[in-house]
Amino acid sequence: MEQATLARRGTDELRLNEEEIKLLAQIASGVTADVAARKLELSARTLRRRLRTICDRLEVNTPIEAVVWAARRQLI
Repeated sequence: MEQATLARRGTDELRLNEEEIKLLAQIASGVTADVAARKLELSARTLRRRLRTICDRLEVNTPIEAVVWAARRQLI
C-alpha cells in the first residue's frame, strides 16, 4: 500500500496509508459513519475503530479534527 508521509511537530513523522486517507475523505464528504462504512466495504464497528486509531495517532479528539488535519495538509 502507498504511504503518505507528513511532517508533524518537529522531526517526528506520521504516516497515513491510502485506506486511512479514503476513510477521512468519506467522513469529509458529509456521509454518516454507517454510509461511509458501506462505501468502504467495512462494518460500522471497524470503521469507528479505525477512526479512533487515526485520531489517536494524529493526537486529535474527534474524527472531524482528523478531517481538518488531513485537509490542511491537502490529503483530501
